[in-house]
Amino acid sequence: MRIDVSGKHLEVTPAIEEYATTKCDRLTKYYDGVQSIRVVLNQLRNEEFEVELLAEVEKHDTFVAKSHGADVYGCIDAAIDKMTRQLTDFKEKLKNAKR
Repeated sequence: MRIDVSGKHLEVTPAIEEYATTKCDRLTKYYDGVQSIRVVLNQLRNEEFEVELLAEVEKHDTFVAKSHGADVYGCIDAAIDKMTRQLTDFKEKLKNAKR
């Protein structure tokens, strides 16, 4: 699985990149069909951050999870939680469709 971390109006430090990468690695636990994940970090004008996760998976369009707030690490966590829910729901949907 490939994980790309990029920033808009923000320099992505190695600490932020490592944090986002380790959090995204856990997403395969919820659905193993994840092929790649893009993490886009954006710093807004009012000192807030916006995080957007784009997960390309098998058998579905790209999943998108967004979060914004004052702390970039908290935004990453919130976006990961949203993506976890989406992937879990999709996996359950696939399981129930096979029955």
